[in-house]
Amino acid sequence: VGAGLGGLATLERSYQVLSERGPRRVSPFFIPAIIANEAPGQISIAFKLKGPNLSVVTACATGAHCIGTALRAIQYGDADVMLAGGVEATITPLAVAGFNAMKALSTRNHEPEKASRPFDRDRDGFVIGEGGAVMILEELERAKRRGAKIYAELIGYGYNSDAYHLAAPDPDGDGAARCMLMALRDAGISPDDVDYINAHGTATELGDITETMAIKRVFGQRAYRIPVSSTKSMTGHLLGGAGSTEAVFSVLSIRDGVIPPTINYENPDPRCDLDYVPNVAREQKVEVALSNAFGFGGTNAVLVFRKFEG
Repeated sequence: VGAGLGGLATLERSYQVLSERGPRRVSPFFIPAIIANEAPGQISIAFKLKGPNLSVVTACATGAHCIGTALRAIQYGDADVMLAGGVEATITPLAVAGFNAMKALSTRNHEPEKASRPFDRDRDGFVIGEGGAVMILEELERAKRRGAKIYAELIGYGYNSDAYHLAAPDPDGDGAARCMLMALRDAGISPDDVDYINAHGTATELGDITETMAIKRVFGQRAYRIPVSSTKSMTGHLLGGAGSTEAVFSVLSIRDGVIPPTINYENPDPRCDLDYVPNVAREQKVEVALSNAFGFGGTNAVLVFRKFEG
């Protein structure tokens, strides 16, 4: 279980204590409270889980990378069951100021409910959210033997780098496209098998364009017939918790046959011209769902889920 930024609120409060009251008043719990690996550490302690215990910290791709890393641990035989995901709580003065200084945040303060508008012509940045999700991953035969309720199979994982910029995505979508192809290859399926894409879709000007381009590179003309939605339009950007939360949405789309919408999609952008499931959820059978997560530093992760036919 990872976090993109860790215990930033604790860091801010503790610095204030240090400044106002001196070093002797800083809590001995300060360090354990800010390091990301205390999240899986506390879960391990609470449930007496003695297998692999680690955090992945990869900005906005953290949750997806954690799930992919857990998948590999099971495939390599290092574990039978893994709890994996990402969490984040960074609506703090310093985080908001920092993202705002990068011009990454929406300034639609007069209509906050409409501020997160991925792929819309009038998007102007993301809205910070807080939250996360953790999945239980289990080796299939073990899960079947104990009669576990299986929501879906995790069949593919891709991860790579743009090797391009500190924060901006590769403008031609090459890194994201290669990552999707890597995940599909790992899953042993073709682009024609994908029924739904849960997009990274942060509502930044460049990010939504490059993700659209990447999807077209991978799926060709079929890209126009695949539902692509950004649930960040409803949750905001959960940063380190985004990838795992959106993986859960992807799994639920398979289970329920309902594709979540991209809300606040009012004015189409000619550069973002796919089917973004505008504003209203869609009932549609989903056998295979692909979930994208891309982070600052050019770090990319893609997960592929398939309906379990048991």
